[in-house]
Amino acid sequence: MMDQLIERFPAQLIEALEIGQNANIRKHTEEINKVYVSGLGGSGIGANFVQEFILDECPIPYIVGKKYTIPKFVDKNTLAICSSYSGNTEETLAAFEAMKSTGAKIVCISSGGKLIEAAKENDYDYIQVPGDWPSPRACLGYSVIQQLFVMNKLGLISDGSIQAIQSSVNLIKYDMDSIKDKAKKIAELIYDKIPIIYIEDRMEAVAVRWRQQINENSKMLCWHHVIPEMNHNELVGWRDKNDKLAVIFLRNKDDLRRNQIRTDINKEIVSKYTNTNIEIISKGNNHVERAMYLVHLGDWLSWYLAEKRGFDAIEIDVINFLKSELAKV
Repeated sequence: MMDQLIERFPAQLIEALEIGQNANIRKHTEEINKVYVSGLGGSGIGANFVQEFILDECPIPYIVGKKYTIPKFVDKNTLAICSSYSGNTEETLAAFEAMKSTGAKIVCISSGGKLIEAAKENDYDYIQVPGDWPSPRACLGYSVIQQLFVMNKLGLISDGSIQAIQSSVNLIKYDMDSIKDKAKKIAELIYDKIPIIYIEDRMEAVAVRWRQQINENSKMLCWHHVIPEMNHNELVGWRDKNDKLAVIFLRNKDDLRRNQIRTDINKEIVSKYTNTNIEIISKGNNHVERAMYLVHLGDWLSWYLAEKRGFDAIEIDVINFLKSELAKV
């Protein structure tokens, strides 16, 4: 099932573009000078991508929150976006309730549930996406694209990132067989190890996505860090030889020159302590295309790891157990 969802990613991007284009987002009565997004898990990671995509263009802060509460700075001059695929994420619903008294411009993005009901009841703008996907983490495209459209329709960004999403569809479609083949080969190398993902800091959302997908789909522990920050702490932790660790360096041809040099040195150091060191160069003509390429590669990798390890990539029994226990309190 998860492989079918991953296969549909390009089609999801196309559908999400159509939904966003037709969305009706009203202008706010006050000047917007900051954006706060509430979302967790598969619904929250989309905000991390948007935050990076618009960093060089958006003139106001774009802050992502993954908690029950909201910051004190959320006020009448805030665009407050609530993103929950199911519409029933309790942390996001709690944040939504807290936003209502602030006077913020609230926009909800969901397939339905309590969040869409509340948006209708309070006359807030909302964008409803298809609800027939059985796994929120497979719906990254819906989340990313709707947030981009909200920002665009409110005049906070141009349509550059949206156009780049469109071109990334063609890139992924054209390279699909190669992406799957590469993912399968990487899975063969790391299925019995602990993956460690390193990437340049402006692409951290990609590394987070890889980690989360490997956690949920592959049922494996995994961690990530970013360059250059990891050079100031984690690099010192590489002292013991451990071939159970598998390091994956995700790189882009336009990475900052100093970070490229840092990555080369990091590879030299890390290779002394583990035999599995993999370097992956993204494809694409811009930041968005390269990110979407790496996302799709990571999604397929998580699927092949699940297959290799004999796990159902869809199953999240332990999360369902946690939710059932919380419901008792």
